[in-house]
Amino acid sequence: MKKFVSTCALLLVFSGNPAWCQDSGMGLGLIVGEPTGISLKSWQGASTALDFGLAWSFSGNDFIQLHGDYLSHNFSSLKVEKGRLPFYYGIGGRLKFIDVGSKKGGDSRTRLGVRLPLGLNYLFEKTALDVFVEVVPVLDLVPETKIDLNAAIGIRYFFSK
Repeated sequence: MKKFVSTCALLLVFSGNPAWCQDSGMGLGLIVGEPTGISLKSWQGASTALDFGLAWSFSGNDFIQLHGDYLSHNFSSLKVEKGRLPFYYGIGGRLKFIDVGSKKGGDSRTRLGVRLPLGLNYLFEKTALDVFVEVVPVLDLVPETKIDLNAAIGIRYFFSK
């Protein structure tokens, strides 16, 4: 974790990225919450993006999750003095690989679900970083219908085009 933060700090110091580079190009960073992992965001237009994650659980449940979302950002709903703070929402999917009691002779399960992310994304002025907070209701469809909830905060570094 410290190496990642140090690397991000160095990239920030030595980057020549213009202001608002977070709303274009591709960003890579960390998600902390349930689940915790790696986040990748790729802007597709002025207000839309694809967001992907590879995450795992630290809550005692052994699982790995892959997810992908299509996000739409509303830049006019919240005004801040510096930077920008769009509200975002979207739809996506997830694959959740659960290790059910493997230490006790249990089995593994895979769940497939639909995600509905809702969040806030702060875009710093004149830097290549953004931070976000999101709550994501999930409707698992396979192997059974079940409602779940993901929540996280995160940070990403955006690479120039």
